[in-house]
Amino acid sequence: MFGRISRWYDFLNHFLSLGLDIHWRKVLVREAEPPGGRGHIVDLAAGTLDVTVMLAKRYQATRITAVDFSKPMLDQGASKISKRGLEKRVSRVVADGRRLPLADGSAQCMTVAFGIRNIVPRQDAYAEVLRVLEPGGQFLILEFGSGKKRILRGIYNLYLNYLLPLAGRIVSGDKAAYQYLADTIRAFPDERALARELLDAGFETVYCLPLSWGIVNLHIAETPRRAEG
Repeated sequence: MFGRISRWYDFLNHFLSLGLDIHWRKVLVREAEPPGGRGHIVDLAAGTLDVTVMLAKRYQATRITAVDFSKPMLDQGASKISKRGLEKRVSRVVADGRRLPLADGSAQCMTVAFGIRNIVPRQDAYAEVLRVLEPGGQFLILEFGSGKKRILRGIYNLYLNYLLPLAGRIVSGDKAAYQYLADTIRAFPDERALARELLDAGFETVYCLPLSWGIVNLHIAETPRRAEG
């Protein structure tokens, strides 16, 4: 499905969010600073590599691994890497977020922007993130607020339920993809429920930064600083 819409993905992200998605990603990248601004960052569900490029540009002493299950999405973003001469610091990896081809404790930070909804069950992804991050590492989730809550007096919910699938279908010609997007946002847990999921999975110091009236939330969790036992 993501392969089918890969060439429209960037345009529709900017169009359907009125350009706010650029600001949301900038906040994610700003909060993702690894210790000393160096080390290894993993961008999970990296898609067309917008966050990957922003991370590489901001933290020039890091290396970035961009992981996505959809090769067409990664291929769509490849030119963003080559145009900026980032090939030596950025790796593109086709992989399942529930089974990452990365060593234990090999990353200081992991990000996922609008992608955790697509990994089911999420608990398997959390287990992999905990394995790959070093003690005290940060996991940052940028995701839409739950469609179960009324946001902006219900205007957001109206947009989510009707306008987003319609606009996505008209531009991309793929009705199922943008209906899927709306359905998964509606089903996604609110910030309190997601915090509980992360704590139950083994993260600690979990908190949430609401953006744009709660249309989007940035969830930040840390791995335990000491292994149990």
